[in-house]
Amino acid sequence: MAEVALLFAGQGAQRVGMGRDLAAAHPEAAALMARADEVLGRPLTRVMFEGPEEELTMTANCQPALFVHGLALLEVLKARVPDLQPLAAAGLSLGEMTAHTAAGTFGFDDGLRLVAARGALMDEACAATDGAMAAMIGGTEEVVRQLAADCDVDVANLNAPGQIVISGPVDGIDSAVGLAKERGIRMARKLKVAGAYHSRLMAGAQEKLSAALAAAEIGTPRFPVICNYTASAVTTPDEIRESLVKQVTGSVRWVESMQALLALGMTRFVELGPGQVLKGLMGRIERDAEVIAVDDAAGIEAAAGVLRG
Repeated sequence: MAEVALLFAGQGAQRVGMGRDLAAAHPEAAALMARADEVLGRPLTRVMFEGPEEELTMTANCQPALFVHGLALLEVLKARVPDLQPLAAAGLSLGEMTAHTAAGTFGFDDGLRLVAARGALMDEACAATDGAMAAMIGGTEEVVRQLAADCDVDVANLNAPGQIVISGPVDGIDSAVGLAKERGIRMARKLKVAGAYHSRLMAGAQEKLSAALAAAEIGTPRFPVICNYTASAVTTPDEIRESLVKQVTGSVRWVESMQALLALGMTRFVELGPGQVLKGLMGRIERDAEVIAVDDAAGIEAAAGVLRG
């Protein structure tokens, strides 16, 4: 039995061409992507395969694209490794929705509709606010939290030791970037994003997503899904709804989420999505953990060889 924990990519990992080789080589992936276009009533896969990059990068496109891509990779991997046994899962921000769908919390159609709504609502919130984000590299959590408080911005992502992202109004982010070095933070860099994700400026998106989740059919996950907001497993429909709503304005506690999986005894992880970002973060969280990164058809074959072996 190939026992693994599944990790799903978050926004920013997308790339033009994602999924094209997978759909060409594997009918189950092609069918899932065709279903996504049908559910959404628009050619999402064309944007995934052909771009342009500016169109794929739009939150309303990249979030459902990453969702579909991650689940297509999983479908093909399960076909290639019939004894694959996911024991737990987590996803970075948007990836948490993918993890829940992989665990059976949502059906594919419902999960995709929710993700598409989430992306569209976040685009709407970005357009209505003047927000920005910045990465703080080489600072302690205590120092970054104090800087964020002093500049009236929020801590968005605790990605790895010494890698924290802050989010909020542009003037506050600019102030924080300007003050970072004198606070002992090695490097501060504004990110190329449309707005202030995981901050109070997403409150409008949070409220509307709450209504969508309230109407959604939610099942019990087949295996533990670690939520970003509490860095712990959620199991009941009420817990799942609450965690996914609070995540929109709350911090992504990725370090603690990975520590929660490690505490469950997970030692082998499969990252499903472009870019191998989560593998890189795990290398800074727990070097002894094995992360098999899968992002295309060739990656599927390599992963299948390792997992079957």
